Order: sequence, then structure tokens, then C-alpha cells
Amino acid sequence: MKVAIVVFPGTSCGEEMYTVCSNQLKLEAVYVRENEANLDDYDAILLPGGASYGDAIRPGAIAALQPVMSAIKRTVEAGKPVLGIGNGFQILTEAGLLPGVLLKNDRLKFKCVPMKLVVQNNETLWSKNYEQNEKISIPIAHGYGRYHCDSETLQSLKDNRQIIFTYAEENPNGSTESIAGISNQAGNVVGMMPHPERAVEEILGSVDGIKLFQALKIKA
Repeated sequence: MKVAIVVFPGTSCGEEMYTVCSNQLKLEAVYVRENEANLDDYDAILLPGGASYGDAIRPGAIAALQPVMSAIKRTVEAGKPVLGIGNGFQILTEAGLLPGVLLKNDRLKFKCVPMKLVVQNNETLWSKNYEQNEKISIPIAHGYGRYHCDSETLQSLKDNRQIIFTYAEENPNGSTESIAGISNQAGNVVGMMPHPERAVEEILGSVDGIKLFQALKIKA
């Protein structure tokens, strides 16, 4: 597989994703800039975390307007896998590829700590290597991680099983229904605030994140 790692000015977590894809999974990983207009040659798209454009206006807002997003939308329509982590999740919501918004943490402070998550849906392209209701340990690192949506959207997420991960014990940011990650209705697009690329080796404290990326080894 050939994987595109989309980076914007201010992206800071791309190297971790590259290391996972290239070194551990032995996939061809390529950094793609924000002005790229064609992603047809890639089998999967990854949007790393960081602070694209310095989080000016609001996190992900400027990145969502860049030319590469039109190419990503075509990738989504083709059914290819797209994963946004941290700021990547924020970008996907700003671009309308995932519902809801990410707001400032309820205690208005940046939080970086390992968190227990519950796998709420293991039937998507990205979550298929986990067990249903499995508890996993994945670190968070965000100041704007509070997922919010209106009641109608929340009901739709529940009805369509689009809630993929929730915080298991503590809700670290005030997210609606303790939501940590969601998908689109088709299940090929997933956005999450926790950072699975930082939980892929024992030395990092957890290997629970590697299963998410191992989904790329077998094309759906």
C-alpha cells in the first residue's frame, strides 16, 4: 500500500505516523503538502496532529480550506480509508467530512496523559482489529479536544454506530457522551483525539495503538 501523510504548516506529529507506517508496517509512506491537488495514487490518507496554521481562527479551520482537502474528499467518496488524529480530527470536522466540532477543553487547559478508551464499534475499516468493548490505553495531548454536537447529530451517531471510541473512566475534556473518536456513516473515515501513533511500542507505555494502523495491512 501507498499511504499519504498530509502535512500543513504547523503539523507536528507526522514523523510518528511515518515511523509506524514505514518502519513497523513496511508500507510506502509519503509526506504530502497542503497544495497537492491529486491523491489518486494513494491507498490511504493520514492527517496527523499538531497545530496547523498555529490554530489561527480555530484549530483546523484554515487547513480545511486548502487544495488538498478537495482531493481528500474525492478519496473519501471512493471509499478509501482516511484517518485524522488530534488536529487531523479537527480538520475533518471543519471540512465537513465528519459531523460535530472540537471545542476548547472544559477546564481550559492543555492535557497530556495516558487515557483508557472503550472500543464502541469494531466493525469499521479502522477499528476491525479490536474486540468489541475492548479497553485500550492511548495517550491524549490536546487543548481543543472537547467533542460537541447537537442532540440530532448525537442521535444520528448512535443510530448509525458512528461512535468508535469513548473515554472509559475519566472524561478529560468534557466531550459529549465521553466521545473520543467517531466515523462517517460509511466507516472509512475516522477521527479521534487520542494519539494511537504514540502507543505502538512497549517503551512508550502501550502497544494498543498499533492495531489501528495494522488495519492498513489488509485493504478492505
